[in-house]
Amino acid sequence: MNQKILHTPEGLRDIYGDECERKQIVEQKLHDVLASYGYRDIETPTFEYFDVFGSDVGTIPSRDLYKFFDREGNTLVLRPDFTPSIARAAGRYFLDTDRPVRLCYLGKTFVNHQEHRGRLKENTEIGAELIGEGSADADAEIIAMANDMLLAAGLSDFQISIGHVGFFESLVEEAGIDEETVHHLRILIHNHNTFGVEKLLSEKCIDPRISRILSSLTVMNGGEEMLEKAYGMTQGLKAQDAVCRLKEVYRLLQILGLEGHVSFDFGMLSTYMYYTGIIFRGYTYGTGDAVVKGGRYDDLLSHFGKDAPSAGFVVVLGNLMNALQRQKIQISMDTERTLILYSDASRDEAHRKAAAMRREGACVELVLTDGRTLPEEMTGYTQVIKL
Repeated sequence: MNQKILHTPEGLRDIYGDECERKQIVEQKLHDVLASYGYRDIETPTFEYFDVFGSDVGTIPSRDLYKFFDREGNTLVLRPDFTPSIARAAGRYFLDTDRPVRLCYLGKTFVNHQEHRGRLKENTEIGAELIGEGSADADAEIIAMANDMLLAAGLSDFQISIGHVGFFESLVEEAGIDEETVHHLRILIHNHNTFGVEKLLSEKCIDPRISRILSSLTVMNGGEEMLEKAYGMTQGLKAQDAVCRLKEVYRLLQILGLEGHVSFDFGMLSTYMYYTGIIFRGYTYGTGDAVVKGGRYDDLLSHFGKDAPSAGFVVVLGNLMNALQRQKIQISMDTERTLILYSDASRDEAHRKAAAMRREGACVELVLTDGRTLPEEMTGYTQVIKL
């Protein structure tokens, strides 16, 4: 037998047994939070037309997509990101709706990372999108939901770091930096590479004052004091508007009592180019990447025929489960499991008893013992019945 077929491709893994059950329990807890905010479920296809995730949308680069063709020759891709899929669906089904639309989802995303480095290429994500609401209240709502979902999962030691893409964009517009340089600058700031930022900007003829501000973004993170610091750093109206928006969002989060889990990061720059306002990530220890990712994308839906300000986020289940495990946070599995061991002589009695117990809502497994060698102690069961 070809041993290769027993293994999953690189970047994929099987989840089974207690691990799978714990994951499903956490998924339900997270979904309950979304439902409590009035979000309703939507399911979109696992693969879509390539144009839904094209470069003009600003999502995953084409080289990182899983692409294939249908019988008509159309290019299809496995969904790398939920937000464009939800935006497409909103453009079709909620085109004439003026009221805010609250949608939530659970499913898989697929990204063919060029450099694997231990990252999974298939991830389960649960998230929400608030469509048609452009206020600071909407920004605060999605951040509050993300906070409540992490608490519901069992985390207590985490931080939601918030930034605003408008601050960075204001600086590069004021400096007159070309698009290619902006692209490299984004990567360097995202990677907190201060030396790289300074070297790149030193090769450009830009205002030294703006150069110093851009270089400082790699370390410009902290508490509420960062807001006043950022506001005083530049006279750019777009940058100051971004800070004012963050102040208003923070005020609302204080009203909700969530300020203890919130910090600010003016060097936060997402690889998703469709973000137009706040962006945020949730971090905890025990995982190498964010457990929550989200932000505002006011222009995205226009690609799908609907002009509507929107915001949303996802919880990456794999990262969250890793954090829970490494922090030794127990996930209660309350299901009572009964095992009935029976012989050929007691077969009828065993099946009748199991059926009666299942009708009462019990979880019952049947094992025929004749001719089998079973462990002396059967673990994982609330009770073991021998017939």
